[in-house]
Amino acid sequence: MEEKLLEIVNVNKSFGERQVLKNISFSLKKGEFISLVGLSGSGKSTLLNIIAGLEKADSGNIILEKKDITNQKGTVSYMFQKDLLFPYYTILDNVILPLVIQGEDKANAKKKALPLFSQFSLDGTQAQYPSELSGGMRQRAAFLRTYLTSKKVMLLDEPFSALDMITKNHMHEWYLKSVRKLGLTTLLITHDIEEAILLSDRILIMNNVDKNEETNIIAELKVDCEKNRTMDFCYTMEFAEMKKKICKML
Repeated sequence: MEEKLLEIVNVNKSFGERQVLKNISFSLKKGEFISLVGLSGSGKSTLLNIIAGLEKADSGNIILEKKDITNQKGTVSYMFQKDLLFPYYTILDNVILPLVIQGEDKANAKKKALPLFSQFSLDGTQAQYPSELSGGMRQRAAFLRTYLTSKKVMLLDEPFSALDMITKNHMHEWYLKSVRKLGLTTLLITHDIEEAILLSDRILIMNNVDKNEETNIIAELKVDCEKNRTMDFCYTMEFAEMKKKICKML
């Protein structure tokens, strides 16, 4: 049985009188991709902030490789919706910036980053600036920066939502390949149901806290598709049936 890489154990969080997370518990195995889907206000971003140590839970624990990392920053990677690249830094300098901030020698940081540019389809962009890159390439640079920070778990908060549909499709295809090549373990927030089905191994459906329910994760769905899936999965009956099922839940 494959060991759990990340465990979220009975996490609760309230803001004043309003409870946003109630007894949240689930785990990720190495290389697994889980999406959190739910209405705005159901606590998805709050949960990612707690996992990343940016926000404190009222109770509960975050376990990474059997070590308690509750309230600890810098233990997992976190990527936001916008690429957040500095316009006057080269792509290489943007990518290594978190490592430099953490105190790593700049030359060593570059040695770590440079071999990965080809894997992230960014060869030739090292000396370019963000304004010279397309939206998809900037997002790949942001992914590379996130991956460099910590290779164990990637927390993604709607990283594809600002892209146009064609670019988003290309990014989905690229990320599917990257997941296999790099063995990425990913927890994604998305409002795009099709995106969740295409990319995920499992989908967790979140709702606003109901005092009569034990938790605000109302369902867990396994995506019944082989790991080496492609974009063609979007045109299958299985895909359509799962989308219908999730839409009814929401």
